[in-house]
Amino acid sequence: MQHNLDHTISLLTRTPAVLNALLRDLPETWTLRNEGETSWTAFDVVGHLIHADRTDWIPRAKTILQFGDSQPFASFDRLGHVRESQGKSLGQLLDEFARVRSEKLDELRALNLRPVDLERRGRHPALGAVTLSELLATWAAHDLTHLHQISRIMAYQYRGAVGPFSAFLGVMQCAGHSS
Repeated sequence: MQHNLDHTISLLTRTPAVLNALLRDLPETWTLRNEGETSWTAFDVVGHLIHADRTDWIPRAKTILQFGDSQPFASFDRLGHVRESQGKSLGQLLDEFARVRSEKLDELRALNLRPVDLERRGRHPALGAVTLSELLATWAAHDLTHLHQISRIMAYQYRGAVGPFSAFLGVMQCAGHSS
């Protein structure tokens, strides 16, 4: 499927409501437990999505539009959410995510991107040349990756409770896909 900006915005618009419906008012045993060691909780993932919206997607899009590939994107702090989420409840993070996402989508729409803009290239610090279209498609796929991750984290909490049914539950077999 080719990237379609309207389809991307349509998906990005829905993510806060999906997370709100799934996570709000759940017991902390669902939202503050992880898959072990240094893995993330659902709470962490929501914080990460907020941090990424603030510091990654639109700033990088603007870098492409202003500098093309002559200036690399600023590095992204994958753990920046830890500091920013301290002292907040999950409900506060869900509200903040909805607000920040709405603001960033308004900024995206205000760019009035044309097909020629979407083909402009920027420079990712690790990947090299990327187009604005690829960056925006990745924003949507990033949301889907983290929705999948939250489902996997939550299912992990019942890994022992499902017994032999685990064999029929793909989410119990998935070890994650992102580094």
